[in-house]
Amino acid sequence: MSEQDDWERDFDHRWANAAEHKEPSARARMLAARWKDNPPDPVPFRAAPDRVAPRRSSWISTVVVLGCVAVVIVLLGYAQTRAYR
Repeated sequence: MSEQDDWERDFDHRWANAAEHKEPSARARMLAARWKDNPPDPVPFRAAPDRVAPRRSSWISTVVVLGCVAVVIVLLGYAQTRAYR
């Protein structure tokens, strides 16, 4: 036999895919062993999100931030004018 025939025989994917039994992966074997004694609880596909409190709208947050910046600017300006007297 030639070297090419050995290569084709060793890597014949059609023969491997036609096998009757395929061994499960290591992770599948590990999970099967773990779930044998303690099966997992059923979980819905998408759970409903748990909202603790309603979110503030973005414009309220923007107003709060701009208000704080304005207060800081006014306080710094007041402190600077008091320092020159």
